Amino acid sequence: MSATDPADVFRQEAAELLDGLEATLLDLGHRPADRDLVDAAFRAMHTIKGSGAMFGFDRLAAFTHDFETAFDLVRQGRVAASQDLVQVALAARDHMRTLIEEPDAADALIGEAILGNLQVLVGAAAPLAAPAVGVVPPPAPVPAGAGWHLAFRFRPGVLRNGTDPLALIDELRDLGPCTVRAVFDAVPTLEALDPLDLHVGWTVDLLADCPRQAIDDVFVFVLDDMDLAATPLSAAAPPEPAPARDRAPHAETLPAGKADLPSARRADDKPASSVRVPAERLDALMDRVGELVIAQARLSQLAGHRIDPDVKAVAEEIERLAAGLRDIAMGIRMVPIGSLFARFRRLVHDLSRDLGKPVDFVTEGEETELDKTVIERLADPLVHLIRNAIDHGIESPARRAAAGKPATGRIVLAARHVGTQVLITVEDDGGGIDAARIRAKAEEKGLVAPGAALGDADAYKLLFHPGFSTAETVSALSGRGVGMDVVKRDIEGLRGSIDLSTEAGRGSGVTLRLPLTLAIIEGLLIRVGEARYVVPLSAIEECLELPAGAGGRMGGRDLLDVRGRFVPLVRLRALFEADGAPDAHQKVIVVSIGDTRVGLVADGIIASHQTVIKSLSKLHADVTMFSGATILGDGSAALILDVAQLIARGRTRAEARTADASIATRAA
Repeated sequence: MSATDPADVFRQEAAELLDGLEATLLDLGHRPADRDLVDAAFRAMHTIKGSGAMFGFDRLAAFTHDFETAFDLVRQGRVAASQDLVQVALAARDHMRTLIEEPDAADALIGEAILGNLQVLVGAAAPLAAPAVGVVPPPAPVPAGAGWHLAFRFRPGVLRNGTDPLALIDELRDLGPCTVRAVFDAVPTLEALDPLDLHVGWTVDLLADCPRQAIDDVFVFVLDDMDLAATPLSAAAPPEPAPARDRAPHAETLPAGKADLPSARRADDKPASSVRVPAERLDALMDRVGELVIAQARLSQLAGHRIDPDVKAVAEEIERLAAGLRDIAMGIRMVPIGSLFARFRRLVHDLSRDLGKPVDFVTEGEETELDKTVIERLADPLVHLIRNAIDHGIESPARRAAAGKPATGRIVLAARHVGTQVLITVEDDGGGIDAARIRAKAEEKGLVAPGAALGDADAYKLLFHPGFSTAETVSALSGRGVGMDVVKRDIEGLRGSIDLSTEAGRGSGVTLRLPLTLAIIEGLLIRVGEARYVVPLSAIEECLELPAGAGGRMGGRDLLDVRGRFVPLVRLRALFEADGAPDAHQKVIVVSIGDTRVGLVADGIIASHQTVIKSLSKLHADVTMFSGATILGDGSAALILDVAQLIARGRTRAEARTADASIATRAA
């Protein structure tokens, strides 16, 4: 059994706290008078400081102490939470992250500069630095009867998590003079004593005119691992800590009527049942489940050829259990996309400031769940799209005013489920995309012949061409033609597609269509010649038989009339150069990507198939018609068709045939 490094546990906890702190500070920039936000930011700093000192991150603790001291003035109402203060606080938060993740790379001069800026902003309200060693500031007078009697006891195993009770008691002393007594009534005999367990409790008389919240702030990181009772010194019969014994988490063991409200709340509410698991273990679990699904498919195929009903019953039971395990494993990998969306608030905030364009950033559908692997690979494409929306889409305040628009632009990042896909949309209310400007740039770069007919839809597609940019100058944000082509490549690498819409003067929108997961999909197994292929079920609209002699030609394209609508046909035998004669009764699988519908003509449809996706090797990187492969029940392999690429390939071939027909007509 491998032991977990406590410092790694702290880094994970601190990363979540820093993300929460960033979100709180960004909200505070919009609502500077919100006391709840100020308190939340202060608690996050306080927790990081205490935990950092506990795990040996002394530079972090020292820096955060001064940061916290400045922000305490905001909490006391002595300093306003201005935009400048929020901006410096965000820089301090970034420096804290560096001190945690790369302490050796953290520049002390940067930290000093940040604290210097904080000192300027808070003015002479209070010094940031702690008193010099040996200099004890005079205690503030405490009103008669003010203070608290505390009784607390930690869970026996709290020391294993790195908690230092004595350090927490020292933090209580920072609030005011304390009288501390240890309680040994629960210490077991020597034979039963575990040296790694904590059996000591404490009572503390704290002489300080402070609110109960200040006491909770001291223990905020370990409240769920302790019993804490607090009674004003003016009250009678102060409580004593409960004797330690085996008990359920959060069980109330203090004398009746003595427990304070937070302790009672923790006793009534069940803790959130969650476990931190390394991502590699989830990936390994998904791989094993995939292998189990393949083995189950083979077992079902073998059982189908046997008469023994017991064998068939066992095969059906294993199929049911494997399907349930598959759903559970896939559910574990699903995480809300809000964790990704939250990252872009800071990006929008910084770009808005740097470009001088006020922007409201709105997110919708944060609860939409998506495979964690997809979410991880979505970060870079969305960064490009949001940067483009602010840099190219949103106009300057002056231009917006001239167009009768509000000075503040608006960007909406939304996600929603549509069938077995997730649609992620980035919309702005800017000036839209100028197709004429794209044509001019395309002609300038030699991508389009001068004077050639180019529709708006085709012009917009040029934005995804490598090296293409409409920016007049190269800046830190744009102009090099690197961005949208990367977005397209990354989204297609996720077996997704990208749609673009725009309206002059009203704004633009980019929609990403993505699969829920990259591990296991439901597919339709088809046959083309002697080979078998899998079509993702999420892309299929319907299946029908190709009537004899059906399929007219219009403009050089094969078309099939499906209930009054013409659907272009992609004949897979010709595309894959299959050997032998086609079947007499071929099948048409109608698939769609966005508003585009295409009929895939195959020799036969075999059955639905639970498809475990296996990546193709690097040697097949240039084979774009397939998104992967899978192992069938008989042990053979079947390629998984990339529907988006097939549609694009079919469209290209049809356009080529149309051009050839046009040339032949002119020649005649």
